[in-house]
Parts: sequence; C-alpha cells; structure tokens
Amino acid sequence: MESEKIRCFIALDLPREIINHIKEIQKLIKKKNLFIGKFTESENLHLTLKFLGEINKTKIKQIKERLNKIRFPIFESELKEIGVFSSKYNNYIKVIWIKLSGKELFNLQKQIDKVLQDLFKPELRFMGHITIARVRKVFDKKILIDYLKKLKTAKIKFDINKFFLKKSELFPEGPIYKDIKKYNLLK
Repeated sequence: MESEKIRCFIALDLPREIINHIKEIQKLIKKKNLFIGKFTESENLHLTLKFLGEINKTKIKQIKERLNKIRFPIFESELKEIGVFSSKYNNYIKVIWIKLSGKELFNLQKQIDKVLQDLFKPELRFMGHITIARVRKVFDKKILIDYLKKLKTAKIKFDINKFFLKKSELFPEGPIYKDIKKYNLLK
C-alpha cells in the first residue's frame, strides 16, 4: 500500500568492542541511581546521521538511489566525552550521550544532506553522538552532570566503513531498528 508510511533514518552502526565499552559506562551510571529513565539497549546503540521521519515507499526508493551516489572514504573515529542535552534554566535533561570524534563524520553527514537536499531540510546543528540513555526525571542535575564529566571513555579507535538506511518500528517496550540498505564507504 503506497500510502503506508515507514519511520526511517540514516545511521552508523558500532563495532562490538565499542558497544561493550558503552555498556560498561551505562552500568557505572546506572549504579549511581541519579535519574529515572531508560538506557539504550545494545542492539539499538548507533549514531544517527539524519532522521528522515515518516516516509512512503516511493520516497524510500528515491533516497536509496541518491545514497548510492555517495563516494566517501573509510575513516577512523573514537569515543569522546559524555554529555547531556538539557535546559540551562530548569532541572530538565532529555538525553545522555557519548560524542564521536572526527571532522570526517561531519563531512559524511553533509554529503548525505547534499544528495537529499531537495527531499529534506539540511541538519542545522549536527553533533555526532550516540544516545546511551533517555531521561524522564533527574534527582539533581548538577550531581548528574558533574558525575558524567568525571567519567572517561576508553581511547579505542575504530573504522567507519559503512552506513545504513534504517527503519524504526515503535513498540511499547521500545523501538526495533531494521536495516533497509547498507552503503559501503570507499577503501
């Protein structure tokens, strides 16, 4: 059915070593019991390059064809600082994230924006991050932020050699992500 909409995004998957390290960081944060929320499951850890929203199959076909045009070399990245998306004016924190390094990440995202420019608005404030927890309630914002600043990620370098067009199916237990198409970067 053509009118059926599918929730889609473009993302990088992470190597098992990186996912395992993020799980260790999540355990340390969970032990402190500084907020009520949900930690991102291992199978859902990724970096979103572009959220596309609810789109029909015709548009998905166009996106797949355009993403095929991307020619971008394999590049190296690593985990950086841990931070939050929050408001300065109240106790509100929405997301805890880990930043990924590299101008190549930013350049890949810009190339994706360019090939999709007449289908989607460009990302105005892209920051390469992995959402590790979604926060519903913070007990003390300052204590949480101070604790996260003290946590350090391991300096594990890894190659980014592909990206994916994915679909997201929402369920009461949480989202399930499935690959629609894989795009290899150039060697």
